[in-house]
Formats: sequence, C-alpha cells, structure tokens
Amino acid sequence: MPARSHPIPAHLWTLPGGLTVAFERRTGPGFAFDLRVPVGSAHDPAGHEGASAVLEEWLFKGAAGLDARALQDAFDDLGVRRGGGVGPEATRFSVSGLTADLSAALTLTASVLSDPHLPEGELPVLTDLARQDLEGLLDSPADRLATLARQTAFPTPPGTPLSGYGHPASGTPQGLEALTPTTLRAHLQRYGQAGSVLGLVADLAPEQAHALALGTLGGLRPGAHDPIPATLRTRARAHTTDPDAEQTHLSLTMPGVPPGHPDWMAWQVALTALSGGSASRLFHAVREERGLAYAVSANPVILGGSGFLSAYAGSTPARAPETLQVILAELHRLPQGLTPAEFERARAGLAVSVVFGAESMRARAHALTRDAAVFGRIRSVTELRESLSKLTLDDVNSFLTRYHPAPDATTVTIGPDEHGPQSHEPGAHASDSTPSEGPHA
Repeated sequence: MPARSHPIPAHLWTLPGGLTVAFERRTGPGFAFDLRVPVGSAHDPAGHEGASAVLEEWLFKGAAGLDARALQDAFDDLGVRRGGGVGPEATRFSVSGLTADLSAALTLTASVLSDPHLPEGELPVLTDLARQDLEGLLDSPADRLATLARQTAFPTPPGTPLSGYGHPASGTPQGLEALTPTTLRAHLQRYGQAGSVLGLVADLAPEQAHALALGTLGGLRPGAHDPIPATLRTRARAHTTDPDAEQTHLSLTMPGVPPGHPDWMAWQVALTALSGGSASRLFHAVREERGLAYAVSANPVILGGSGFLSAYAGSTPARAPETLQVILAELHRLPQGLTPAEFERARAGLAVSVVFGAESMRARAHALTRDAAVFGRIRSVTELRESLSKLTLDDVNSFLTRYHPAPDATTVTIGPDEHGPQSHEPGAHASDSTPSEGPHA
C-alpha cells in the first residue's frame, strides 16, 4: 500500500462581513460543508421558546423565487445529502455531495438564510409539529431528564431577554403559542455572518475555496453573536415523580475543563477511562460488578465556552440509590489517578476515534466548524495524535489530583418514587425549586 501523503494544513479566514471560513483540502470527487450559525434554542426570546426550531423549519418553505417543493427539488437534483438542526447554542446547515455541485449547494443554502419566503400559511403547521415533538418528550424519560438537568444546572437569571438553556429545542407550549410571523422575522435578523463559521472540505485550491465562500455567503446580513454564559448551579437536587415509570433515570452535572485549557487532553483521557466502553470504570462498577443499571455513561459537555461533566444512569427504582452511590464513589476515586493499563487503553481509544473521525468528509467538516467556533483555531489530525502520544500517565494523574467534580454535582432524577434516590454528599442541599412534570419544565 502506498504511503499516505502528508496532510495539507487547514486554512482559517474571516470574511469582511465577519463570517469565519475553516477550509481543508482533500483529494477526491466529493465535498462536505457545515455552516454553523450561532443562534440556538438558548437564544429564543424569553416567552417565545421554540422560535429557533420553528424558524429553521420555516426557512425551507421556499427561497430565492422557489416554493417549498421547488426548493426541495433543487437540492435533490444536485444529489446532495442535507443535515443539521437546532442545538442549544447554534443552528447548523450541513450538505455533502460532488464537488461539481458545491457552488450550487452553497448558493441554495445562502438563499435559505438571506432570501426566504416565510409563507405565513405554513406557520400553524410548523408550530403544531413542534407541539407534537414536545408531547413525544413525555414518552421519553431520558429526553425529559436532559431538559430538567439543564434547567436545574443552568437556570436562566430573572429578567434575561433570552430564554437560556432550560427548555427543549422544540420550545414550550406557552412559547409556541406566543410565536407570530412578526416575532419570527425579527428573530431571523440574528442569523447572519457575525459569529458564524463555515467548515469546508473539498478538492479545491485555497484561493478557490476562499473566493467561493465569499461569493456565496459574503452577502449575508450582519446578524448577531450573543454568547450565553453557562454558570453551573452546583450541589442542587431535583426530582420529578412519574408514577407510571418503570425505571428511575439519574443525571449528574459537574464542573469540567474549558476548551483550550492546558488540561483539556488530560481530561479527555480521564473521562475515557471513566466511561469509554466495556473496560471503563463506570461500566465495570455499575453494570458488570453489581448489575445496578442497564445504561450508565459520562460525557464532556461544552456550553457557553465552558466544559462540564455529565453522567447518566437508568436503573430500577429499588436499585437507584445504590446506583447513585456507586457513580459518586467512582467520581470520588478519580483524584487517586489512573493505572498504567487504564491510561494506555484510554489513550489508544481516543487515538482511534481521532483517526476514524477524520475519515468521513462530513465528520471532518463538522470538526472544522467546531474547532473554529469553540477552540478559536483548527486542530489538525496530526496535532491531535501528537498531543495524545506526548501525554503521559504522570500528566493525567497530576491533573486528576486537582480535579474533584463529585462534591459539586447537581443531581436530577425522574422515577416513580416520591423523593427519588438520595445521596449523602457532605454539603449537598436540595434545590430551591423542583422542576414540574411535562415538556415546559
């Protein structure tokens, strides 16, 4: 097999209007781009929760002289794959296809943002679909738990004009009821170049890629970039009683490491050892050794430019208290450090994920967008692999001696019991308010 050529460095540009372009050249017939606009569900105006999600659907109901069907046909005629959606902090528009159709795909995507029709007759249908999505949350305890956990861990300060992190992307019943064509058109003015990032992977010369991005997206409105800080409310507890539930679902949110911090990579390795497969500590202690939970995991979360650790478990009501205690015990054990075997397994697992994550053009375009938006620079695959290879067990264990997330954990549960599983964390206190049941919680 011929040796793989050295990777070509990625390019990072800022267009005159403020949009950032992260470009990486890759030989081949295809392209992938990921356009990240920094307007997510957390930016919904207070009292109009659901604005971003409904607007994202409304944008595709016709643009640039094409009605909804013609616009869909235009994308389909290019043979491209589309994706994206609305998250807490951003709305993404992702497209992949053949390089010959890249310019047309970018032009169509730009028209959706800059020249949408927004037919008012479609709005009642879209808000009704959002309500159905909210009703579906009632049948998914894990989804309800995720919403309740964000609401408890990251409460929105009173009087804030933006709604913050405490509601589903689909909104709330009251917020959806309040949406009007006028409020949504006003919300659209946030969508523009400010803070937006285009991640592009294609077989183009850098100057071609720059000119293409400028020609298709350089005319977008200015937009607005209003990062919403995520301040963790530590040591809070909340429980929602669901008398019909057969399981108890637990969520813990704890401090982590912010992107770009010198300890970022050490934290990633430590979390992989904690919850990175069947050899991880949580899987072994909770599932294999005691059979306490059918699902248990811990993952890094980035919100508001900060890093957090989120843990989840689904257990039986009778065994939920022990499940919580075992998870907390494993978190308390982290500062004691990893063993050499744990370190090597975790580092190898991360290295594999870096390599395979770069193989997909779509995944790489998303990674470029994320790096530019979150880290402020592009981290090449080579850099990531070298960072992992240089990381030592002493580096990770030195970090862990300073990392004590368990005492500050905020715990949220959903289950049939009245009060939920109780931990005995010293200094922990009940939350000031317990989230109510339902999607508006």
